[in-house]
Amino acid sequence: MSRAKRGVKARRRRKTVLERASGFYGRRKNTYRVAHETVIRAGRYAYVGRRLRRRDMRALWIQRINAAARELGTKYSVLINLMAKANVQLDRRVLADMAFNDPGAFKAVVDSVRK
Repeated sequence: MSRAKRGVKARRRRKTVLERASGFYGRRKNTYRVAHETVIRAGRYAYVGRRLRRRDMRALWIQRINAAARELGTKYSVLINLMAKANVQLDRRVLADMAFNDPGAFKAVVDSVRK
């Protein structure tokens, strides 16, 4: 059986890691062993951060809906309950966007749910 030299694949793997580590400080950007650990850790933080961003955005949407609903004389929890009973299928992202960019449409939704 012929000998398989691993130079090409190993170089490609190391090059990928070092490209991902570009911009890191010190030896983390140009020494493979240190860069590899840092890239793995950065990937973990990025994964967790994407989930945290979704959590933060949902909290922001709820705050915007609550602020707009209170201007119209109701509360967030009451509004969501009335929407569920009226079978209005608008998610929080759409409601928050309406409350922020189109208060008239948001008022129309609130009025239609109150009836």
